Amino acid sequence: MPGRWHSTRTAIDPLRKLHPLFLSTTMAKKKYYTVWRGNQTGVFDSWDKCRKAVEGFAGAIYKSFPDEEQAWSAYEGNYADYIGKDKQVSKLSQEELEAIGRPIMDSISVDAACNSTTGRMEYQGVETSSGARLFRMGPFAGGSNNIGEFLAIVHALAWCKKHNIIRPIYTDSKTAMSWVNNKKARTKVERRPENQELFNLIERAEQWLQNNTWETPVLKWKTEAWGEIPADFGRK
Repeated sequence: MPGRWHSTRTAIDPLRKLHPLFLSTTMAKKKYYTVWRGNQTGVFDSWDKCRKAVEGFAGAIYKSFPDEEQAWSAYEGNYADYIGKDKQVSKLSQEELEAIGRPIMDSISVDAACNSTTGRMEYQGVETSSGARLFRMGPFAGGSNNIGEFLAIVHALAWCKKHNIIRPIYTDSKTAMSWVNNKKARTKVERRPENQELFNLIERAEQWLQNNTWETPVLKWKTEAWGEIPADFGRK
């Protein structure tokens, strides 16, 4: 059984939400991470702790929240009510939401994360319905979000073909979709010794696209209506 991270959960002083000293940019960027399924479960107050709780755990399910109270509330609830959803994201009218409709839950969602300071990039694919991870690659040096999104889509296409299934693939990157359609990653990232491994993967992905056909549809995830894509790394 996975372990649970125990913390001392303290009540949040109402003044903390109102006093200017608690409204700094640093405080606003603080994140809490809920882990429903992992090596350890519970609420973690840093990405590093969350990463250790889910790293290497097949089917890990986790998500970030802007404050501790929301994170604990989510942990005590059903993860399906939170994965891929952000109730504060959508500013669309009810008519607009109805016109967009709901995502196809029997599908795969992919996403990438890239550290803008270090350039280290990773990507993953999950089941849209459950958030269970199907694959995760990286981190790779000298990458970009677009490269990660492109590789994630191709990885998902190859995964579907290998398992002989046709399941829609969702991505929130129009750029990556266009690269896949053109069978070419038109990145502006320069090839350097430190990212040679990544460029080798890009070339393999381009070759796969050129040498294979597929019926699996690649669809745009409607973030404005549905919230963050279920494959989101939760680091925003």
